[in-house]
Amino acid sequence: MAIFKCKMCGGALEISENQFVATCEYCGTKQTLPKLDNEKKIALFSRANNLRIKSEFDKAAGIYESIIAEFRDEAEAYWGLVLCKYGIEYVDDGKGSRVPTCHRTLPLSVMDDDDFQQACENADITAKTVYRDEAKAIDKIQKKILNIALSEEPYDIFICYKETDDITGSRTEDSLIAQDIYTELLKDGYRVFFARDSLREVAGAEYEPYIYAALSSAKIMLAIGTKHDYYDAVWVKNEWSRFISMMSDDLSKVLIPCFKNMDAYDMPKEFKNMQALDMGEVTFFGSLTENIERILDKSKGKAIKETIVVNKDNIEVAPLLERGFMFLEDEEWDRADEFFEKVLNKDPKNARAYLGKLLADLEVSSFEKLSEFHTTFSDSNFYEKIMRFADSDLKERVKNSNNIIARRVEDARKKALYEDALEIMQNATTEDMFENAGYMFVEVKDYADAKEKSEECFLRAEDARKDEILFRAKDSMYGNDTINYLTAIELLKEIPGWKDSDEIILKCKKKIEEILETEEADRIKQEKQSEIIRKRYEEQQKLSLAKAKRTSLFATIGLGVTAFVLLLILLLNHLN
Repeated sequence: MAIFKCKMCGGALEISENQFVATCEYCGTKQTLPKLDNEKKIALFSRANNLRIKSEFDKAAGIYESIIAEFRDEAEAYWGLVLCKYGIEYVDDGKGSRVPTCHRTLPLSVMDDDDFQQACENADITAKTVYRDEAKAIDKIQKKILNIALSEEPYDIFICYKETDDITGSRTEDSLIAQDIYTELLKDGYRVFFARDSLREVAGAEYEPYIYAALSSAKIMLAIGTKHDYYDAVWVKNEWSRFISMMSDDLSKVLIPCFKNMDAYDMPKEFKNMQALDMGEVTFFGSLTENIERILDKSKGKAIKETIVVNKDNIEVAPLLERGFMFLEDEEWDRADEFFEKVLNKDPKNARAYLGKLLADLEVSSFEKLSEFHTTFSDSNFYEKIMRFADSDLKERVKNSNNIIARRVEDARKKALYEDALEIMQNATTEDMFENAGYMFVEVKDYADAKEKSEECFLRAEDARKDEILFRAKDSMYGNDTINYLTAIELLKEIPGWKDSDEIILKCKKKIEEILETEEADRIKQEKQSEIIRKRYEEQQKLSLAKAKRTSLFATIGLGVTAFVLLLILLLNHLN
């Protein structure tokens, strides 16, 4: 019988190799199972399910994707992705059953989700029925959330932050800073989502509709952070990762990382290339306000509409353009910019002038060298103007230069990330270290052997987790207290079959029996000693009583003799 964890409560399931549906004896939930035909696959599923139960949805999804990459027809891996996408957590309904609750909302019905379709396509008839029943329950929850969300007023800004420190239980510095920002933005007339205030009258289990509505409508997210751990906290990451996903579909959305007392490298890698603001700078609020105004103005359509332009330079500006490019060759950037500006004064839609200004701004001497620049330039205002006013040929050439840089930068990034992950993996000793390396490899899974390395890391992370549990179990086995050995047994039940865990359980049980036998023997011995002491006490009492009686008799006799002597003395005195 194979051991597999319940995906609702985490309890151990004992299942046979060809079993695809099981009922958990702990929570009573009927659930689907993967094909248990590969030890590596089982270990990866165990890892992914553990993370998902802890609401680490993005991390769990990365492992499910690793499983699919190797086992394309594994229905349960596709279903795992569905649960991660919709942020499904199974909670106790108060009646002894586990029901799904949703922490992530999508406008797409789960019934139409590609991964759900793949799960059904690869499942047998029994498992497919369970998938469809679960999907219907999730879809019902999603529709309820969307109905509530639709009734909410739209927000301008969403403030993402960590409210409470997990260790101290006190309010974080992030929360205090977020409240100050919230107060200032309200004064400026913005509609701002700040959980501490916006969710004040909402029960915790009902947060999702209001969070989803705010994430969907807000054009700006301020991600507040004073520690890497706060940015990486489960529910904080749940918010900013969802917003980033929405940004890919809505280009008007912008995330602004706001950090304090942190190195840029401590911020999430997903924030790379985003314009971050240092909350420790005196100019922070001014910069923040300026950015918000610019973004919201642009999203409301205040930007100038794109216009189709004439592709040929007219006779009047041609000499100016030529002078400008000549100054570029001489690396006289300011002079070159002056001539391109003169061109634009005469022809505001001249794409070649904007190209010249882009080259001057980047300090690149010719268009041919543009693709050698060290970073991409697609966020430049001059690039936007070129894309708006240039003919198709110039647009394509400029795009290609930017794409060449992007590929080179991305290759360098992947190489650096791969090497960092490899170093972490080689020095890893704990579950977290292996796991972090695994996710870094997942991010560059198409680079070298990163895919295989990620799988190895996740497997070794699971091994490290089991080793840690084994160590804790062994560490608790001391003294003659049965509680210590019962604690060890409960820990070892989490890792059945791992190394010598089963043998240790037997040793613990034997030790408990020995302790109980010793305690029973001691109890019997104590009772016997108590009985001996009691009898001795009773005998002592009897002896004391007998002695007391003898003493009393002798005292009486003594008194009689004394009286007789006195009487005899008196009589003799009288006769004399």
